[in-house]
Amino acid sequence: MAKALFGHVGGPDPRMVQELRRLQKRVRDLEDEIVRLQAQNDRLSETLTDVTVPTSEREPALA
Repeated sequence: MAKALFGHVGGPDPRMVQELRRLQKRVRDLEDEIVRLQAQNDRLSETLTDVTVPTSEREPALA
């Protein structure tokens, strides 16, 4: 009965193992991309705050 639940005597299906590894690699790649984009966003935000005009010096918007 345990063999029937597990699949067969040969162990896990190689296709499922391969797909699981592919998905794990994709998740790692996406996590790395998130870290890279957050760092880029932080740099851009820092640059933006360095060059923005203080509120007291801004001219009123035209209606």
